[in-house]
Amino acid sequence: MQFTVPVQRTKVMRVLRAELGIDLTDVKVVLERVLAGAYSGTLPEIECLARRLRAAGIDAVAVPPTSV
Repeated sequence: MQFTVPVQRTKVMRVLRAELGIDLTDVKVVLERVLAGAYSGTLPEIECLARRLRAAGIDAVAVPPTSV
């Protein structure tokens, strides 16, 4: 997932907690993975998360994983 502008970390954390059902400790770990581009899932899962982030006012784009 990529962000088109700098993000407000608290907004992203709020969406991640609501969508993934995780606690505050875990959401901090997931946030760092998302911001580093290391969070993975199926393309539909990532697109769904990106849609939720966009609905919260965060410019997010689902990006398919690159093959090595």
